[in-house]
Amino acid sequence: MPILSRGDKFVFGQSLPQIIEFLGINESGGPALSPAELVARLDKFLTAALELIPMMPYERLGTFVPGRPRSYRTLAFHLFRVIDAFLDANEGITLVQEMFREEPAADAGADTLLAYGEKVRRRFGDWWSKGDTSPAKALQTYYGPQSLHELMERTTWHSGQHVRQYMMLLEKEGVSHHRPLVAGDFAKLPMPQNVWDG
Repeated sequence: MPILSRGDKFVFGQSLPQIIEFLGINESGGPALSPAELVARLDKFLTAALELIPMMPYERLGTFVPGRPRSYRTLAFHLFRVIDAFLDANEGITLVQEMFREEPAADAGADTLLAYGEKVRRRFGDWWSKGDTSPAKALQTYYGPQSLHELMERTTWHSGQHVRQYMMLLEKEGVSHHRPLVAGDFAKLPMPQNVWDG
């Protein structure tokens, strides 16, 4: 987990506004996209994920991604779980790291992963159309209270990063696709520069 420290004080390196405040930098660190724009972007990421995941051959789903012990199967599940956890936080459940460590069944195939993804997509759509979507609403997380707007931005780029990774994994496995996401789809999101850690 990224942590910034200075003397005996520290802050989790999860929230850009918290980091800016901790460092005393005179800059704005809030989301650049409105909640509605984030919803549209997240929907695009979900659409791409639901299109890409069935392209991975079943026998490759147990393969680990570069640099960490996470299978292709788990990555596909995780990119939906990130959104599900955001929705849990909106229902008053504190967002904790264990939520992101959940895994699918060891033999889960594309049908199972897609069913979960569609369920998350419906849940997200229902929340956006009928739920409390006030941008300033405080949500509880393991790195302190976050506004709904800030956590929505984090959820959007986090999920989008994993879809970007999945596109690369398909190419690594020799599966061609039309690359449903391009650089512009990640514009104005605080995306990691690299597709993979380190």
